[in-house]
Amino acid sequence: MTYRTESMRREYHLQELVEGAVTDDPLRQFRAWFDDATASDTLEPNAMVLATVDAASRPSQRTVLLKQIDEAGFVFFTNYQSRKGREIAENPQVALLFFWPNLERQLRISGVARHLDAPASDAYYAQRPRGSQIGAMASPQSQVVPDRQWLAERFESVTADLGDESVAQRPDHWGGVIVTPDEYEFWQGRPNRLHDRLRYRLDDDGAWVIERLAP
Repeated sequence: MTYRTESMRREYHLQELVEGAVTDDPLRQFRAWFDDATASDTLEPNAMVLATVDAASRPSQRTVLLKQIDEAGFVFFTNYQSRKGREIAENPQVALLFFWPNLERQLRISGVARHLDAPASDAYYAQRPRGSQIGAMASPQSQVVPDRQWLAERFESVTADLGDESVAQRPDHWGGVIVTPDEYEFWQGRPNRLHDRLRYRLDDDGAWVIERLAP
């Protein structure tokens, strides 16, 4: 059965995005938009789609949560043995996508990923809920498992092994990934599909250049 979706559309009209109203620094502009998303009724405004590519140039994507951000880049945490972890090891060029539909905004970021240093990963892991710590230890992420019951039994087994230990030690295969951007594209929905698109890219001198792209 074919599902027809060509008639599903809406007009965008909330705001505009013009060169004179944005900052010269894309990170500052991101923070302004992120603050807007956080203040709105957006569900998990820190959710971002992470796109990776394996050694055979096959892409994959999934939603992860932004946990830290500073001048060095955007940080999320994951199992390094997962599909995304393996693909980042094979090809560190990645892309991030934030979508805030209630603000009619989208933000695309491309850059290079690397592992966060161990002390920073340890610090984040230590403040996670105990159940999340145990889940990271118990789940062989992205591997085929027999069924849900197998996962539940693994979780209970790790819980029993830890006993009364208040903080589980971070496993070596789990930690942070930091993405250092080399390009940002801010998208604001506009009427008649004439959307605003402003791209920040690094020039040869390492300075950010702002360019308008046709929608």
